[in-house]
Amino acid sequence: MLISLRFLLMQKNDQNQNVLQMNLLFYSLSVVFIFLDNGVSGVGSDEVSVMEGDSVTLYTGVQTIQQYDIKWYFNDTRIAQINGDVNKFCTDVQCNEGTERFRDRLKLDHQTGSLTIMNTRNTHSGLYEVKIISSRISGNIFNLSVHGVSAAERDEVKRKSVKEGESVTLHPGVIRKPSDVMTWYFSDTVIAEITRYQSQICTDDQCKERFRDRLKLDHQTGSLTITYTTNTHSGLYKLQIIFINRTFSITRVKRFSVSVIVSGLSPGAVAGICVGVILLVSAVVTFVVVIYRHHRHTAEQVPQDDADDPSSDPDSFPLEDMAHPDSGRGS
Repeated sequence: MLISLRFLLMQKNDQNQNVLQMNLLFYSLSVVFIFLDNGVSGVGSDEVSVMEGDSVTLYTGVQTIQQYDIKWYFNDTRIAQINGDVNKFCTDVQCNEGTERFRDRLKLDHQTGSLTIMNTRNTHSGLYEVKIISSRISGNIFNLSVHGVSAAERDEVKRKSVKEGESVTLHPGVIRKPSDVMTWYFSDTVIAEITRYQSQICTDDQCKERFRDRLKLDHQTGSLTITYTTNTHSGLYKLQIIFINRTFSITRVKRFSVSVIVSGLSPGAVAGICVGVILLVSAVVTFVVVIYRHHRHTAEQVPQDDADDPSSDPDSFPLEDMAHPDSGRGS
């Protein structure tokens, strides 16, 4: 009798556990269906770290925005929105109130809705959230950290001096990954580019003329070498580096000033010497002309003076003085 009672109690406990498991399963399914009914998919989070002065692009993962309404938030304040070809920046007063932190710094990609914050400052640090609304709501969260640097570091221009005919190498100063894109500029003209394992050098005619057979790229580091330099290679060089990740990219710019020292006299010195020689020759010619005119004027005055002098004319002597000296004795 005791054994039968214990068996019945065990059966009842098993039934209670089964009921509890069924209730937990039903509750879990209810939560899932509630989320699905509201059209919300999982929201991820990405840590993004940049330096002041960098630009950062936060991706939406959308290929085309034609069927989407995309909204961007910064610390729960809406800062940008795009729907089709229509976009808005800083749609709420709080976006620019007081700090005006995003003025002229936001850019939306009309194809994907991705958001770019240009020339970042430490006031741009915080949580960025994108909400993509279509038949369902999806999105992502980015935790952006902007590390402050001095103004001198932000605007730093590395200076290089080289003698004419020598080579000079410009180093990016970063470790390049295969996904990174590096583009070199000279006076805002693209002269070289590395994308993954491919590279291009001087696709522009003006670039080919100036740098023909003189540029070398290091695919490991992205360094640019200019060989057989001339004074036409002096100027400002700019390197744009795009660090590409799966959900965001960072753009950084570095600047280099190259001075090519020409051996011998500089063009300015040569021009100065030419001007000096011209002035000297002009002075000598003027002096010679003045002396010549003076002598000519003097020569023209001499005959007139001689005519006024009787002793200079042989016909002016008296006749008696020309008689024979003995003629007086015979009288």
